[in-house]
Amino acid sequence: MSTEDAVRELLLVMPRMVGRVKRIPPPDEIRDLDLAPRHLTLLSLLLLDGPLTVNELAARLGVAPTTVSLLIGDLTRKGVLARRADEADRRRRIVDISDTSRPAISAWLSPGARAWRHALAPLTAEQQRMFVDTLLRYEQHVAGDA
Repeated sequence: MSTEDAVRELLLVMPRMVGRVKRIPPPDEIRDLDLAPRHLTLLSLLLLDGPLTVNELAARLGVAPTTVSLLIGDLTRKGVLARRADEADRRRRIVDISDTSRPAISAWLSPGARAWRHALAPLTAEQQRMFVDTLLRYEQHVAGDA
């Protein structure tokens, strides 16, 4: 496959893929919460990695802790997240998806993670890294950062 053939195929598949993902309706329990993509990224991390501190979330999201704190505050007020003291250091707060919201969040976001696992499974670890790096380079270039 030539680069131009690959570009053509990607230009056809990307809008379809994004369109399909956008059409996945949130469960009734969280439909009225007005969740934005930035919320979904944070929720995906908590779903995949479990409870994390504000600083851990900020590092993984690549944003400032104050930005994460605002998102957490918003989602906590909506009952989506729960905060608790860290047993190892009572000054730190651990953030997690609330018990009442976890089933709906999991039902909504887990199919996407399963689809990525299925798509990536045939690839070696090196090929998976190259695929992710390629998507990151594409994102950087589209954003004008490259």
